[in-house]
Amino acid sequence: MTWMVYGANGYTGQLIAELAVRRGETPVLAGRAAEKVVPLAERLGLPYRVFGLDERLAGHLDGVDTVAHCAGPFSATAAPMVRACLDAKVNYLDITGEIAVFEQIAQRSAEAERAGVVLLPGAGFDVVPTDCLAAMLAADLPGATHLELAFAGMASASAGTLRTTVESLGLGGRARINGEIRPVPPGWRVRSVDFPGKRREVISIPWGDVSTAYRSTGIPNIVVYAALGVPAPLFKAQRYVLPVFRNSLVRKGLTALANRVAGPNESERAAASSEVWGQVRDAQGRTVSRTLTAPEGYELTADAVVRAVQRIRTGEVASGTHTPSSAFGASFVRSLTGVRVHEAQVR
Repeated sequence: MTWMVYGANGYTGQLIAELAVRRGETPVLAGRAAEKVVPLAERLGLPYRVFGLDERLAGHLDGVDTVAHCAGPFSATAAPMVRACLDAKVNYLDITGEIAVFEQIAQRSAEAERAGVVLLPGAGFDVVPTDCLAAMLAADLPGATHLELAFAGMASASAGTLRTTVESLGLGGRARINGEIRPVPPGWRVRSVDFPGKRREVISIPWGDVSTAYRSTGIPNIVVYAALGVPAPLFKAQRYVLPVFRNSLVRKGLTALANRVAGPNESERAAASSEVWGQVRDAQGRTVSRTLTAPEGYELTADAVVRAVQRIRTGEVASGTHTPSSAFGASFVRSLTGVRVHEAQVR
């Protein structure tokens, strides 16, 4: 048996395939674009399969025990691949950051348990570092009622990331309030955060932890922020043009522009780094905060996916739908190359 990188022809899929080979792995590379998959597989000396997700997938997963799904937008691609993995009794993980996808896959946990497979969405920068930090904080302050997370320092985005961003335009923000995911205006909250490098202004965004951190920690109120490098008033101004972003022609044009983006090159990734901050608060007003420093987001994603695949394939993870910390424990992020978790600050 072996494992598969589906969407290997994409930016992140290629990084995962290359890292896997460097670590002695021989995954099957797959995707729907033969003109991209085949040359990559030949260069890396790996087997390949060419198929689209609109096909009948069962036979395409023969001899595979785990799929690392890297072909987004996952709102369109996750469901058919999850269904195929459940039918074929194949483990599934992906690199989504989309709240709706996390919620949909969570609803299939019972099916995954019956099939004896692991479903692990969000095995990359979305949401490994934030999810693991959230789980650490929940252990630091049992009974916490509020969780805030923030990140900073990502390099430029790939075409796939930008396509997913375009798809989410017009949807507004999301936050977890009293246990429920609720819509909030873009830039609903703005605050300053003490990252390891420096103090930064961060703006609330609809990040995947609004879904996953609740399952990892049980904390009912969750807001996620990002240091976006744009003035908060400008970001908040989205709320006045949301109908424009919902227009199909506008979205088509933005997607075409996104497809022209190459993503950060090797030197840009090596020069960049990322930082994550988190804080929990309980009903008595006590707080605990933690930070971590990590490599650039795409570098971390490739590392996390390869390590996650290796651990899932050993059989150590119970079947069902997981978050990174529920699958491997909060310490999983510490095992990633170049990650440093800083001491908790209690107040």
